[in-house]
Parts: sequence; C-alpha cells; structure tokens
Amino acid sequence: MRKALSFTVIFQGNSLNYGEGIANISELKKFHRGNGDVHTFASRQSLRYDIVRLGNQLFNWNLDVVDKSKGVIQFKDECTIKDSVEMDLFGYMKTKAKSGAERRSAAVRISHAISLEPFRSDLEFLTNMGLANRIGTDANLANLEQHQSLYTYTVTIDFARIGVDGKIELPNEERAARIKQLLTIIKILNREIKGRQENLAPLFIIGGVYSVANPFFLGRVSLKQGNQYELNTGKIASVLEQTILGEKVADRTNIGLVRGVFDNESEIETLGNIVTIEQFFTILEQEIDEYFGDK
Repeated sequence: MRKALSFTVIFQGNSLNYGEGIANISELKKFHRGNGDVHTFASRQSLRYDIVRLGNQLFNWNLDVVDKSKGVIQFKDECTIKDSVEMDLFGYMKTKAKSGAERRSAAVRISHAISLEPFRSDLEFLTNMGLANRIGTDANLANLEQHQSLYTYTVTIDFARIGVDGKIELPNEERAARIKQLLTIIKILNREIKGRQENLAPLFIIGGVYSVANPFFLGRVSLKQGNQYELNTGKIASVLEQTILGEKVADRTNIGLVRGVFDNESEIETLGNIVTIEQFFTILEQEIDEYFGDK
C-alpha cells in the first residue's frame, strides 16, 4: 500500500527571512490577514536552502550538480537523482532547446514557515560606528525589521516517489536512508542569517505515516487569543477525528512536545499519544524501515 509521511512543526525564531527592502530599511517577508494582523514568514525556498546546507554538512550531500552552460542556472544535464539527494527530494527542471524542459516534481513538499504571533512593526536601528571611528568618518545607518515569534510549517513526503525517477529506481535501503537523513536535519534545523544562527528545531510536532500524501495539520495549528502561549487544541482535535481510506487520522498520529513551552500542556495531552521530540522521530524512523523493508 502506498504510504506518505506528513507532519507539522512549531518552532521559535527571530526575523527569519528578509525581502528587498526600501532605502536603508531591510523589510521582513510578510503578509496581511483579513482581520488586519500582519504575519511574517520564512519562505519554503529559505527552508529548503538550510535543509540542503545541513544535508551537505552532515551527510555530504553532493552540491556540485549545478551549472550555467545554457545561460540559465539549473541542474546539470548529466546529473540524476543517483547523484543528488537534493534533486531526489525536491525535484528539478532542466531546460532543453526546442524541446521544452525535463521536469521532476518534488517528492518532499514544504510549506512556508508562518508566524503564529502578529508582527508589530518593531525596528532595530544599526550603525557601523565601530568601523567608522577607526578612520574618523561618519557612520552608515540602517534599520532592520525585527520579529520574535513562534512559527509553523508542514512537510509531506511521498514514500513511493523517493528514489524513483523514470527508469531509475534506487535500492530500498538507500531510499529509506535519504528520508531518515531529512528527518535528522528537521530535528536540528537551524538558519544562518545576518550574523545570527536561529534554532528552528521543533518545540511541537504532530503527524505520522498515512495512506495518502496529505498535509493534514497544515493551517490547523494556531495559538489561542490572549497573552499566554496556549495551543488551540480544538482545530487539531477536529483533524484527529477524520477518517481516510478506513483509517482514523488519530490512530496514525503522534505528538512530540518540548515541555514548558505551552501553558496548556494538560489540555494538549488530551489530544492523544504525547511523546518527546526524540521519541517522535524514532517512531517515524521505525515506520520508514518497516515500509521499505516490506517492499
């Protein structure tokens, strides 16, 4: 039976993704909601960048798979998913003169990481006075938008498409290893930005292995209104009650939790099987081994 892994993460971060900016103001990427709230976000492209960076650092993922031989920056024609975990997980497009393009859609889908707390237009004023004083000149001025918040994003992985591309089919052991490498990266994910290293590791994570590649908890994780950090459990409970292909979502779902973050932990515990973050990933790795070991 076809299987897919989907999970939604909450982490805490500060000012994770900047856009073009105006004059000397560096603006965060953000959007407006209908109620007037403004939320910042880290794009899926930025998350992918840091996942691939860590994949290279931790597991020696091959990054020498890109060129500009046709005037377009893209993956090399001769490179395949055998050569690149990145191409396998996140897909590719290779343009071809007069014959369109060779495409492979992503087997791993990542959403934007969206802030759960509204942006209040905080600014940080910066100068390079330390350098300017050395040569007796005026300092340059800059302003950075700043936002400290909890963020949430979702990952969905279609097991059947990992390690498979046309006539190429990698051994099941390698397919399972690539997914487990990705999970290891998610567990310790961080982002390097403007001299900082932000910790994007999960404080809360919910999901499991299901019969369909569906982001069940995307858009269903939020905070309650108020001054305390309370997770809105009502939305999550509604998803857990759903059934798909004869399976109840709750029966396939685990919840990983870092204690001491949310003020309604006792309420969160009523949702189901609460484990540590480490236990959550261990359970997923066991299910991955079972899936690819049975094939």
